[in-house]
Amino acid sequence: MLFIVAALMLLGVAMGTVAHAPLPVTLVAAAVIGVWLAVFALRERRTRHR
Repeated sequence: MLFIVAALMLLGVAMGTVAHAPLPVTLVAAAVIGVWLAVFALRERRTRHR
């Protein structure tokens, strides 16, 4: 339960930051996070098939 509360608080801080950041900065950050998640998913899939 404490983990969920902490995650929601961090999400609120991140969303507040995004609301005040310029659009190009937000888009670049979203792209970087998306690539990072895709690489992580591919690595996890590769290690589970071995």
